[in-house]
Amino acid sequence: MNKKIWIRGAGDLATGIALRFFRSGFDVIMSDIAVPTTVRRTVAFSPAIYEGEAIVEGISGKFCDNISEIDSIIESGAIPIIVDPSGDIMREYKPEVIVDAIIAKTNIGTGIDDAKIVIGVGPGFEAGVDCHAVVETKRGHNLGRVIWSGSAYPNTGVPGNIGGYTVERIIRATADGIFKANVSIGDSVKAGDLVAYCDKTPVYAGIDGIVRGLLQDGVKVKTGMKSGDVDPRAQKDYCFSVSDKARAIGGGVLEAVLGLMSSRKI
Repeated sequence: MNKKIWIRGAGDLATGIALRFFRSGFDVIMSDIAVPTTVRRTVAFSPAIYEGEAIVEGISGKFCDNISEIDSIIESGAIPIIVDPSGDIMREYKPEVIVDAIIAKTNIGTGIDDAKIVIGVGPGFEAGVDCHAVVETKRGHNLGRVIWSGSAYPNTGVPGNIGGYTVERIIRATADGIFKANVSIGDSVKAGDLVAYCDKTPVYAGIDGIVRGLLQDGVKVKTGMKSGDVDPRAQKDYCFSVSDKARAIGGGVLEAVLGLMSSRKI
């Protein structure tokens, strides 16, 4: 079996997975939508789609315009990032390993027959039905655990607890419209500070902390859409390194793939 892995999604969790595989000697390809909605942009490869290149922890992700460019970008030592929301390019490329890390909380088009090894990340997948294994994404005791039969915990709609805060730390769109930031990732804010506009409607921080994630300007948002987050731990360097959650999930996916490659499931 070759060591090429296709990861659907290029947000911060998908990027944590990609780094695990890239550093383990795999050739990684990633795909996302044409206008990514990643809020933790400083630790994701999705910005390569609109910026041309994104560098995370010293590793480069480069925008790939079409299927013919994939192998040349891999050979250059970078990770190709391609727009492929339907998965049609992925299926034409025929990778032997597919990881669905879109984190849509539901399966939006990945099948167990799409590749020799298919891994689902988070809720919405059932091992043995949609994919060969599922990796848990819920914070807590089972974060990163490989599930060989059954599904991950269902989506609760409540963000993980960081520094004692859950829903309070999330920055959400206050109106339908075009998002325009008033602060930058890494900035310190206080509860009530203006952080963005949705068209002309202001968006305010809910807690004190550091802006850890924020949508790029120009994204069309809907009322209530996640548009950023504030980290109450106030450690600026956390904004620019892959999270503990992403690393744990990446380790689980790596374990699942290597286990399936060796036909050993423990």
